[in-house]
Amino acid sequence: MIAIIDYDAGNLKSVYKALQFLGQESVITRDIEEIRRADKVILPGVGAFGDAMRKLEEFKLVEIIKETACEGNPFLGICLGLQLLFEESDESPGVKGLGILKGKILKIPEDRGLKVPHIGWNSLEYETKGRIFAGIPEQSYVYFVHSYYLKAENPDIVTASTEYGVHIHASVEKDNVFACQFHPEKSGETGLAILRNFAMIGEEG
Repeated sequence: MIAIIDYDAGNLKSVYKALQFLGQESVITRDIEEIRRADKVILPGVGAFGDAMRKLEEFKLVEIIKETACEGNPFLGICLGLQLLFEESDESPGVKGLGILKGKILKIPEDRGLKVPHIGWNSLEYETKGRIFAGIPEQSYVYFVHSYYLKAENPDIVTASTEYGVHIHASVEKDNVFACQFHPEKSGETGLAILRNFAMIGEEG
């Protein structure tokens, strides 16, 4: 069973529907024991970094996320869920992120002749092809909706990147933790393949 963490962020149901389409048992929940029992955990979300951290604290989800991401089964952050895994964001100065991974979330520059927020399809370059991209060709297109982007401290965890005025770390992988800035649940067949690969991690054999 895949637990989708509910912290009143947007986009939970679209992730749930994508998993249902793939035949994956999943639940939207903020119940700590249910999250702990899950085979895999997803932290999706759209919205503001600071508001999201306040909600995670309000619902007492910070510790179970750290427990699951640091010691548990496969964990996937999506869009805002990726950003929250890192230390801080230009969007909410002074607000600490979860700090599970090291790096900063920076504002996409508005002086490069490109619209911000970045909304649309971009192709992926593989830095070090991660497990969630198994069987997916480089240059595949995925769907982004964001005004802030990741600059990871350790480039070795970056599995895919894209360009939008700046070099964007689009996906990372470290041990059992995976995260992507784009929305696999809105990225057509490529996105469904990514979610399927995540669901199959640890199921081999």
